[in-house]
Amino acid sequence: MYTEEEVLNLIEEEDVKFIRLAFFDCHGRQKNISIMANCLAKAFKNGVSFDASAICGFETPEKSDLFLHPDPSTISIIPWRPNTGKVVRMFCNIKYPDGRPYQKDCRTMLQNAISEFKKECNCSLNFGSEIEFYLFKLDENGNPTKIPFDNAGYMDIAPEDKGENIRREICFTLEEMGIFPETSHHEEGPGQNEIDFHYSDALSAADNAATFKWIVRTKAAANGLYADFSPKPLADKAGSGFHINISCTDPSKNQNVLAGILKHMKEMTYFMNTTEGSYNRLGSHKAPKHICWGKENRSTCIRLPATKEDCRVEIRTADCECNPYLVFTLIIYAAMDGIKNNLQAPQEVDLNLFEASDSKVEALPDTLDCAKEIAMKSDFIKRIIEK
Repeated sequence: MYTEEEVLNLIEEEDVKFIRLAFFDCHGRQKNISIMANCLAKAFKNGVSFDASAICGFETPEKSDLFLHPDPSTISIIPWRPNTGKVVRMFCNIKYPDGRPYQKDCRTMLQNAISEFKKECNCSLNFGSEIEFYLFKLDENGNPTKIPFDNAGYMDIAPEDKGENIRREICFTLEEMGIFPETSHHEEGPGQNEIDFHYSDALSAADNAATFKWIVRTKAAANGLYADFSPKPLADKAGSGFHINISCTDPSKNQNVLAGILKHMKEMTYFMNTTEGSYNRLGSHKAPKHICWGKENRSTCIRLPATKEDCRVEIRTADCECNPYLVFTLIIYAAMDGIKNNLQAPQEVDLNLFEASDSKVEALPDTLDCAKEIAMKSDFIKRIIEK
């Protein structure tokens, strides 16, 4: 964890010339502004202003100045940039000109949720993600196609799996930036890949997910390919998910955490599944749509994997178009509700819900409009968004 002083020393020692200050819009899309190294001390002190009216969902032109304040603990040298005159990246928190935190800054929202959870529940949640994506070929003009990079299947190997070297390159780059993936493999769809991460605190997990998508897209482009994180890029093939693994530092509260998340699952769907394509994915190819849980059961929206500790829950419905900062925030508050009110999870489901068409288990919303309507009527969602 670097301090401001340590970062300033690092900048000088490593011959850093450019600093990229990264932040996120309401949809979780990463934005950035670059400053010269000699401007960093001033940025730490006063922030760096930007036009908030140009960012989707932020402010209107008549009062549009906001400031980026770099978080020194997130500094990372960008390894594919030059060794002479290096480039680093830091994530930022957004503030008003008077120094107040900006209420639409999803990173600040997550930090507040983490702090409140620890205070109210006397424990914390760790997050780990499993992220799926497709690699597609480019046409002669460099535009993305829907032609998969290969025709391999689940956990196939080279030469059928052509993504092996790119995944390795991605993993090495992640390690150079201080992020440590656990596993990588070819997924079910042609040209589909997955890389999984070890658990960490919620803020680091969200930062890592954002960094990961950036690295994947950069490395894909460097190899003449396009990385697609959309939930259902090929209509008749497996969709891509953003599986969220959660564990509580107090295992005695695991059932409360599970119950709280299940209770608010329908309300949170609009934020976990943010596009029309999201709802084409749910319900097929191991993308569940029923609000229930099961041990080892990949057809339920929450699965308890077979582990020795038996203390991890995996949410399988979210996809990569979501804003991880906002989704993690909602999950933390749902888990908090479960703990504070001693909620108990319903009985587990051991059916294959992809085949049990007569199942009476409640389903997630089946369209984006339906999910939006449920979220807009939710007091739970309103309390969090208005904090």
